[in-house]
Amino acid sequence: MTRTLVVIGHGMTGHRLVDTVRDLDPAGHWRVVVLAEERDPAYDRVRLSAYLEGHSRTELSLVEPDFLTDPRVDLYTARPAVHVDRKTRTVRTADGDEIGYDALVLATGSRPFVPPVPGRELRNCFVQRTLDDVDALRAAVRGGQPAVVIGGGLLGIEAAHGLRLLGMQPHIVEFAPHLMPTQLDADAARVLQRGATALGLRLHCGTAVTSVDAGPDDAVRSVTLANGTVLDTDLVVFAAGIRPRDDLAVTPDLERGERGGFLVDAYCRTADEHIWAVGECAAVLGRCHGLIAPGYRMAESVARQLTDHPAEPFDGTDTSTTLKLLGVHVATFGTMPVRDSQAVEVTFAEGTTRYAKVFLQTSTGTLLGGILAGKTGSRTELTPHVGRRPPADLEQLLLPD
Repeated sequence: MTRTLVVIGHGMTGHRLVDTVRDLDPAGHWRVVVLAEERDPAYDRVRLSAYLEGHSRTELSLVEPDFLTDPRVDLYTARPAVHVDRKTRTVRTADGDEIGYDALVLATGSRPFVPPVPGRELRNCFVQRTLDDVDALRAAVRGGQPAVVIGGGLLGIEAAHGLRLLGMQPHIVEFAPHLMPTQLDADAARVLQRGATALGLRLHCGTAVTSVDAGPDDAVRSVTLANGTVLDTDLVVFAAGIRPRDDLAVTPDLERGERGGFLVDAYCRTADEHIWAVGECAAVLGRCHGLIAPGYRMAESVARQLTDHPAEPFDGTDTSTTLKLLGVHVATFGTMPVRDSQAVEVTFAEGTTRYAKVFLQTSTGTLLGGILAGKTGSRTELTPHVGRRPPADLEQLLLPD
């Protein structure tokens, strides 16, 4: 008997889930209905800066032709879900259709966080979350002019880099003392900031935006910082982080995490046995994860559960990632222990060009994880040693000759 799986959201995580179900269910025990909010099928949101630089929508697409012709999958774009009735197990779409489900996966993703500063709604204030957002931003770009990016995390750095490649002169404003405060410590960030300034990006760390100021035509004229600095600009990009999209109406309501997101267990199951949540909208054991790698692990776990394959619980302790930002290699691997935990920090550095830090368990000496920045070794060579005592050539692995 064929059952119906409804997936709300067709971003990167939702697409990975559906693709994995297709692979694990060749007999077609599941009919999959995908309700997408955007008009484009799933695309590589991580590469939005490449789209800003001129790559096409097709180049960013994650959808292969066989996905669109698969009789087991019904994909509806520009058809967002607006209500879930848990009692009748139905989903209502924006155009009034009702779709029944045997299983439901919430993959609604996240929305950009725009700080509540005066002037945030002025003309030429943008976010960079969708292809349409980037189209609007690109239309406002004027070569040779300054731009202000609010947020010095991964999203802000990528936005500033894209604007620079289009000929603008970006400023980055970050409230924390250094760039990428969630992933990097101050010394690793110093390597990244050296690369940023070498490319002409102007950094303003340890301060906040107090207002976005209007010109005579109700468009952006300048940005005022908490330290009194005024940055002249006619274009602002908010890249100050994301918030889980957990505003979908569900009756009876589903519990949310303390900081938002649909609350799920380690297997991404909500309190309703028929409903899962994956990706940025899921608060796994109360915690949301904003990187794509954890989202993919969640999607694959749920797909295996749905198709009666053995599934591992999601372990959110490993936030390993590898990036190349502004020409600088940045990576983390294993676990980043909280400060004051039972871990020893060991640092290896050469000036401001390369830096590595590892965390060792105090009692056992085992390798917990680490941070890499600059011309360092590869995360893939170091990850197999996590959970073991570090090898004798650890320094050579971290800072190869």
